[in-house]
Amino acid sequence: MASRTITTKRVYEAPLPQDGTRILVDRVWPRGISKKDAAIDLWAKDLAPSTELRKWFAHDPERWSEFCRHYREELAEKAEKIGDLLNQAGSGAITLVFAAKDTDRNNALVLKEVLEEGG
Repeated sequence: MASRTITTKRVYEAPLPQDGTRILVDRVWPRGISKKDAAIDLWAKDLAPSTELRKWFAHDPERWSEFCRHYREELAEKAEKIGDLLNQAGSGAITLVFAAKDTDRNNALVLKEVLEEGG
């Protein structure tokens, strides 16, 4: 898996050719952006944090480490879906696309780590 690069990007940033396969990793469609402008190749709703976890976290920086732990637990139960996602994405670049304003604390970063660790 060394040839694959995984990056994260806000859905509101312009898509670029080097993004490779663009995967939306949010459970709900981002506000104010059309499907055309988002240029999403795959929508991994099933790999987004559960509604309960997302609402509990509410992007509170003080809850970040606990959010990461709980989200990793959720992802651990979805190994097959993670494998399917990687197969669908192919061997090139992957960009995990998210809507959160906080680019330092969001579910795409956690998912990126899990994918880089091999699922």
